[in-house]
Amino acid sequence: MKYLALLVALGLTSHIGLAQEPEPQTPTPKATFQRYPDAPSVTRHSVEINGQTIHYEATADTITLVNDKDEPTANLFYIAYRKIDGGADSAKFPDAAERPITFSFNGGPGSSSVWLHLGIFGPKRVEYADEVGHPGPPPYGVIPNAHSLLDKSDFVFIDPVSTGYSRAEGETSEKQFHGLESDLDSVADFIRTYITREQRWGSPKIIAGESYGTTRAAGLIQRLHSRHGIATSGVILVSPVLEFQTIRFGEGNDLPYAMILPSYAAVAHYHEALPQKWQDRPVEDVIAEARRFALDDYLPALLRGASLDEAERNRVRTTMSELTGLGPQYLEDVSLPRFAKELLRHRGKTVGRLDARFLGIDGDHVGDSYEYDASYEAIRSNYTESLNAYVRGELGYESDLPYEILTGVGPWDYGWAGRDRYVSVADRLRDAMHRQPHTRVFVAMGHHDLATPFFAAETTLNRLRLDPEYRDRIDTAYYPAGHMMYVHQPSLEQLKADLDAFYESLP
Repeated sequence: MKYLALLVALGLTSHIGLAQEPEPQTPTPKATFQRYPDAPSVTRHSVEINGQTIHYEATADTITLVNDKDEPTANLFYIAYRKIDGGADSAKFPDAAERPITFSFNGGPGSSSVWLHLGIFGPKRVEYADEVGHPGPPPYGVIPNAHSLLDKSDFVFIDPVSTGYSRAEGETSEKQFHGLESDLDSVADFIRTYITREQRWGSPKIIAGESYGTTRAAGLIQRLHSRHGIATSGVILVSPVLEFQTIRFGEGNDLPYAMILPSYAAVAHYHEALPQKWQDRPVEDVIAEARRFALDDYLPALLRGASLDEAERNRVRTTMSELTGLGPQYLEDVSLPRFAKELLRHRGKTVGRLDARFLGIDGDHVGDSYEYDASYEAIRSNYTESLNAYVRGELGYESDLPYEILTGVGPWDYGWAGRDRYVSVADRLRDAMHRQPHTRVFVAMGHHDLATPFFAAETTLNRLRLDPEYRDRIDTAYYPAGHMMYVHQPSLEQLKADLDAFYESLP
């Protein structure tokens, strides 16, 4: 050993084939899982809208909700956009008292805010391969959104608990947020906290929701006012459902069969599946006749049941066949799954639920129901990949949590609003409009939406028991597309124009 030590000291070990002992290596630390970064991500950008350059600040962050002991119960993730006056380096924002702020979310329940965010409102949107809304081959990403509403309002996109990056915290179970009333409370608390921290109490406030998000929006404007004294200037309802009895097929509930009939007619006309006498007429005429037939003939026939004589039964069946494109054998139970499967069975195709313009192909061509919603599958990866790349790349927000685009949150607790009855928030919307006489409502509906049919929404609004002098505060608009009508290029352009007019009409 003394001889080896001497050789090492003289640097001669290499001459006798002895290896030197390696230098000790510092072990590489294992990466730790990062739920949320230590600070919000704030970046600055610009976008061209209606020929105008809009400079804006984007913030990706969370707001922590607490209980009455100030213990954390949840972190709600959000992405906010605020217009900047002057250049991108300016420190000046528009006067908060003059600049509206819109709080936006989607539905599910269990959906993140990605659809309205990257579909219409935000300064970036997903890209499509054609004007119908097909995504084309992956990978996917965002492009500047020339149809954004950022020229009219600042925006805050809220992900309710269990969606996006939002999670329950501490000893609180996520189930405590999975219900109609608790969801309203948490989103209302978020809005109150946000406008407090960002000094936006003096701004005109708009609530925007899509699908179940319209259920949330109708309850939220009432909750904000009754609990926090927060008034809303406007409410945007995209593909609304305010009365669940109008869309829930079930034993003893005949209403959905009549409410969806005009949508069936519009879809059959789009796919050229109607008899020639109807196919040659404008779709608006077909829809008008389907509306009339649904109320005057079909719904009364359903209610009469076995007491309907055979001649009247045959007359109703014949007209239904003409307006839906289905054979007589399928007209006893024209539920959504059967219609989606049967309409184009002879072509080996199914139609989508969210947007019946999209076509699917089932493995089993003789079944009673479609195997998947072709319209959701067409946009699912497009929005998921685009959001994940955008939030981590351009917005610089780093989290190892999965961004939950659309996740299961069932069973959803509808509480007293759904106990022994179908859920309805229509009366909450009416109540809020009566108590806040300056609130305006914009309702956007797609002709090819089989998830929340436009006729169901119309019927709900017509039975709202709203004072006659308040009815002109509800604006309705229709688009030749589906649930997410903004995936259709012509509908996106029209929706932008309609929403521009709505924002300009706000007090």
